[in-house]
Amino acid sequence: MLPILKFQMFAGTCIIGSWKRHRWKNINKLYSTLLKIPHAHLPRIISANIELDRFAKSGKLDVARKLFDEMTIRTVVTWNIMITGYADWGFYTEAINLVSSMNRSQIKLNDATFSTALSVCSHSQSLSDGKLIHCLVLKYGFERFELVGSALLYFYASCYKIHEARCVFDELHESNHLLWSVMLVGYVKCNLMDGAFDVFVRMPSRNVVSWTSLISGYSRSYEGCEKALRLFKMMRENGEVRPNEFTLDCVLRACGRLGMLHEGRGIHGLVVRFGFEFDQSIANALIGLYCTCEAGDDGRRVYDRLLSPCLNTSNSLIEGYVLLGRIGDAEQVFEGLVERNPVSYNLMIKGYAMSGRIDDSKNLFGRMPLRTIASVNTMISVFSSNDEIENALRLFEETKGERNAVTWNSMISGYIQNDQPEEAIKLYQTMHRLSIDRTRSTFSALFHACSCLCSLQQGKLVHGHLIKTPFQSNVYVGTSLVDMYAKCGSICDAQTSFNCILLPNVAAWTALIGGYAQHGLFSQALVLFEEMLLRGIDPNGATFVGVLSACGRAGVDEGMNIFHSMEKCFGVTPTLEHYACMVDLLGRSGHLKEAEQFIADMPIEADAVIWGALLSACWSWMDMEVGERVAQQMFTLDSKSIPGSVIMSNMYARLGRWGEKIRVRNCLEVKKKPGCSWIELNNRVHAFSAEDRTHPHCNLIYAILEYVMATVNLSLECDNVHQLVTEADGSLALCTDY
Repeated sequence: MLPILKFQMFAGTCIIGSWKRHRWKNINKLYSTLLKIPHAHLPRIISANIELDRFAKSGKLDVARKLFDEMTIRTVVTWNIMITGYADWGFYTEAINLVSSMNRSQIKLNDATFSTALSVCSHSQSLSDGKLIHCLVLKYGFERFELVGSALLYFYASCYKIHEARCVFDELHESNHLLWSVMLVGYVKCNLMDGAFDVFVRMPSRNVVSWTSLISGYSRSYEGCEKALRLFKMMRENGEVRPNEFTLDCVLRACGRLGMLHEGRGIHGLVVRFGFEFDQSIANALIGLYCTCEAGDDGRRVYDRLLSPCLNTSNSLIEGYVLLGRIGDAEQVFEGLVERNPVSYNLMIKGYAMSGRIDDSKNLFGRMPLRTIASVNTMISVFSSNDEIENALRLFEETKGERNAVTWNSMISGYIQNDQPEEAIKLYQTMHRLSIDRTRSTFSALFHACSCLCSLQQGKLVHGHLIKTPFQSNVYVGTSLVDMYAKCGSICDAQTSFNCILLPNVAAWTALIGGYAQHGLFSQALVLFEEMLLRGIDPNGATFVGVLSACGRAGVDEGMNIFHSMEKCFGVTPTLEHYACMVDLLGRSGHLKEAEQFIADMPIEADAVIWGALLSACWSWMDMEVGERVAQQMFTLDSKSIPGSVIMSNMYARLGRWGEKIRVRNCLEVKKKPGCSWIELNNRVHAFSAEDRTHPHCNLIYAILEYVMATVNLSLECDNVHQLVTEADGSLALCTDY
């Protein structure tokens, strides 16, 4: 269970406990309905209510409803027992219908009725029903009851109507101290952390619930984890409250997300000190921390210390081993489980697939006693990653009526993985037509599909759909959008999309820097890199690829300085891609011998891409001496290197060495793929190459092309005639002057 959900349950328990401490003040109101009933009927009604409560709490709702319907006299307690029974077992529609019947039956609803009804509307996110209940609350004057006011505020927050929740808070918080914590939880639930922090600072008193709520909210995102840890430090230094198991759970997960093993070990010490080391949820968080930080053996020690690990804890260890690539260890834990649930199977299926054991994934999927939609989603991803898109589609078609957003996203991503972006777009159009909920993963995948198609028009259409969702400012979706616009040739839209991201991370900055470099805006790319550093964002390997590509056109000295700062200042070890950028930088600047020496000094062996970059530079500068040495290196790696043969052939032709040109050309066994151009029309990309007759309308296209060429030629002939006439008139005028 996620920390924030566990905390909300804990917060609710605290609120209910506070309410129970004060409810005896209204003991006369509690039994007011009983006092209006003849004394002779009271024992029978109380006995029936006790029996009804027993059936409802045990989940025998049909029996409870039958008894309820047979009761000739019902009190408000009777109605509340039945409504609460439906609510506790998730029958929200039945609970709301019963509240409606109760109101029509002229039974006066009390604070318990309203609290339960609003709780039902919160869980079902039924905004319209909740507003009707709110009207009844105001009609009967129960808004100032502590539990009713708290339930009312939490209802609006659960429906993401934070403005209405704030109105309730502003109206009632002076007489209801519980609302401070509920308002804080509401802001956290809506991921409005600035508002949550403002409430936290203004709270007249803070308890462990307040601190834990704010910490859990920040710890949910990578960007907020550092703030969560700072808050925890403040909590410890403040000393007014002691952290509980929910607090420590959130802090451990924050350490795991940030990869802070040392700090995580310190929190582990606090766990032992406060006596939570055998708590199953804490154990899950510890296992996640150690496995994320590549300390899987420590995670196993936590697991082994538990007297009887629950299934969720065992699944956490399996997940950790899969994350570390230790599939054998994961398999050992899986095989040792007395009981397994679909999560256990899904983790192992994913683990087998990640290690290339596709057949084991298929066999385990076939042996599953109970397949959930999550299992099918996992297997669709496995088939897609193994180039078995037909099997993925078969599974997808079998899930009609069960599919969720993840199922659609898995299939869309599968098409993109298998170089079928057009099918991904078509599937999304079906998804949109059927009003399937879209997630941030949906849009991230779609923008990648549009990038593959270089379809700016389609990308803008999807962007139009994105604007109507709450995901536009999401960093992952925003990064995909920036990348799509950059690759489709609209760098201005890429910049605008970047500006809409709430908290851009290193990936978002990298996408924009790479876009500027691709568009030849090298100085802007370098300025953006400097701005990124000023904002405290540490670059990664991909960032330096974009920056060094920009330096390749901007200057050797600056490029060299940035390259040497990679490992020294930022701890990023250069890869072949970075060395290729540096060779390209030196080669474009004409420093061919320096580039050759740079390759010789590399700590890793150069590949064909690096030698190819230097050979291209030799062709640009027509340096045959270095070029022949580089070509020899390329042919050593691949004796039939097409790029090497083509470049050397062109260099020999330029120098008039036709014998060598023919010799190199004769070595080519593969015909070079011709270049092509394309246009986008009605959301379809049409590609064309020389002498291509594969297009379904090629005859019409060639006919129009001939007409255009004839028109152009006629226009040129007319221009030539006009020019000759003008020159003749000029000559005649000169003769006349003489």
